[in-house]
Amino acid sequence: MATIARPRPAALILTPSAEARIAALMGRAPAGAIGVKLSTPKRGCSGLAYSVDYVSEAKPFDERIETSGGILFVDGASILYLIGSTMNWVEDDFAAGFVFNNPNAKGACGCGESFTV
Repeated sequence: MATIARPRPAALILTPSAEARIAALMGRAPAGAIGVKLSTPKRGCSGLAYSVDYVSEAKPFDERIETSGGILFVDGASILYLIGSTMNWVEDDFAAGFVFNNPNAKGACGCGESFTV
Protein backbone atom coordinates (compact mmCIF):
# COMPACT_ATOMS: atom_id res chain seq x y z
CA MET A 1 0.00 0.00 0.00
CA ALA A 2 1.52 3.29 -1.11
CA THR A 3 1.36 6.29 1.14
CA ILE A 4 0.59 9.66 -0.33
CA ALA A 5 2.59 12.54 1.02
CA ARG A 6 0.43 15.49 1.97
CA PRO A 7 1.85 18.97 1.62
CA ARG A 8 3.18 20.22 4.93
CA PRO A 9 1.29 23.23 6.28
CA ALA A 10 3.25 26.46 6.67
CA ALA A 11 4.85 26.87 10.07
CA LEU A 12 3.67 30.47 10.16
CA ILE A 13 0.41 31.99 8.93
CA LEU A 14 0.54 35.34 7.15
CA THR A 15 -2.48 37.61 6.94
CA PRO A 16 -3.28 39.31 3.61
CA SER A 17 -1.94 42.60 5.01
CA ALA A 18 1.36 40.92 5.98
CA GLU A 19 1.65 39.46 2.47
CA ALA A 20 0.92 42.90 0.98
CA ARG A 21 3.64 44.44 3.15
CA ILE A 22 6.16 41.80 2.03
CA ALA A 23 5.22 42.65 -1.57
CA ALA A 24 5.79 46.37 -0.85
CA LEU A 25 9.15 45.63 0.78
CA MET A 26 10.24 43.45 -2.14
CA GLY A 27 9.14 46.18 -4.55
CA ARG A 28 11.83 48.44 -3.14
CA ALA A 29 14.32 45.80 -2.00
CA PRO A 30 18.04 46.42 -2.41
CA ALA A 31 19.82 44.71 -5.29
CA GLY A 32 20.49 41.05 -4.54
CA ALA A 33 17.64 40.59 -2.04
CA ILE A 34 15.77 37.33 -2.60
CA GLY A 35 13.18 37.83 0.14
CA VAL A 36 12.69 38.95 3.71
CA LYS A 37 13.66 36.92 6.75
CA LEU A 38 12.01 36.63 10.15
CA SER A 39 14.23 35.75 13.08
CA THR A 40 14.06 35.92 16.87
CA PRO A 41 17.35 37.32 18.14
CA LYS A 42 18.06 37.54 21.87
CA ARG A 43 17.08 41.07 22.77
CA GLY A 44 14.84 43.07 25.06
CA CYS A 45 13.78 42.59 28.64
CA SER A 46 11.89 39.32 27.99
CA GLY A 47 14.64 37.56 26.06
CA LEU A 48 13.61 37.23 22.39
CA ALA A 49 12.45 39.79 19.84
CA TYR A 50 10.99 39.62 16.36
CA SER A 51 13.26 40.89 13.58
CA VAL A 52 12.43 41.21 9.88
CA ASP A 53 15.23 42.02 7.43
CA TYR A 54 16.10 41.62 3.77
CA VAL A 55 18.01 38.45 2.93
CA SER A 56 20.32 37.84 -0.02
CA GLU A 57 20.82 34.09 0.39
CA ALA A 58 18.84 31.18 1.77
CA LYS A 59 20.41 29.18 4.58
CA PRO A 60 19.99 25.37 4.53
CA PHE A 61 17.74 25.19 7.63
CA ASP A 62 15.59 28.26 6.93
CA GLU A 63 11.87 27.67 6.48
CA ARG A 64 10.71 29.05 3.13
CA ILE A 65 7.18 30.44 2.86
CA GLU A 66 6.01 31.49 -0.60
CA THR A 67 3.62 34.46 -0.60
CA SER A 68 1.96 36.30 -3.45
CA GLY A 69 4.35 39.21 -2.89
CA GLY A 70 7.62 37.41 -2.34
CA ILE A 71 9.39 34.86 -0.19
CA LEU A 72 9.43 34.97 3.60
CA PHE A 73 12.29 33.03 5.11
CA VAL A 74 12.09 32.02 8.76
CA ASP A 75 15.40 31.51 10.52
CA GLY A 76 15.99 27.81 11.18
CA ALA A 77 17.02 28.48 14.78
CA SER A 78 13.85 30.51 15.39
CA ILE A 79 11.22 28.28 13.81
CA LEU A 80 10.47 26.29 16.99
CA TYR A 81 9.55 29.53 18.77
CA LEU A 82 7.19 30.53 15.94
CA ILE A 83 5.27 27.40 14.88
CA GLY A 84 1.56 28.16 14.74
CA SER A 85 2.03 31.93 14.91
CA THR A 86 0.18 34.48 12.83
CA MET A 87 2.10 37.38 11.30
CA ASN A 88 0.06 40.52 10.58
CA TRP A 89 0.87 44.03 9.33
CA VAL A 90 -0.93 46.72 11.34
CA GLU A 91 -0.96 50.40 10.50
CA ASP A 92 -2.75 53.26 12.24
CA ASP A 93 -2.31 57.03 12.62
CA PHE A 94 0.64 56.69 15.00
CA ALA A 95 2.45 53.44 14.31
CA ALA A 96 2.98 50.71 11.75
CA GLY A 97 4.62 47.32 12.06
CA PHE A 98 4.41 43.58 11.97
CA VAL A 99 2.40 42.14 14.87
CA PHE A 100 2.68 38.51 15.93
CA ASN A 101 0.10 36.31 17.61
CA ASN A 102 2.41 33.63 18.99
CA PRO A 103 0.85 30.71 20.90
CA ASN A 104 4.33 29.66 22.07
CA ALA A 105 5.02 32.90 23.94
CA LYS A 106 4.67 32.48 27.69
CA GLY A 107 5.09 36.18 28.40
CA ALA A 108 6.03 39.52 26.90
CA CYS A 109 7.52 42.76 28.12
CA GLY A 110 5.25 45.73 28.78
CA CYS A 111 6.20 47.56 25.59
CA GLY A 112 5.60 44.47 23.42
CA GLU A 113 9.09 44.51 21.92
CA SER A 114 10.21 41.14 23.27
CA PHE A 115 8.78 37.82 24.42
CA THR A 116 9.73 34.66 26.31
CA VAL A 117 8.94 31.01 25.57
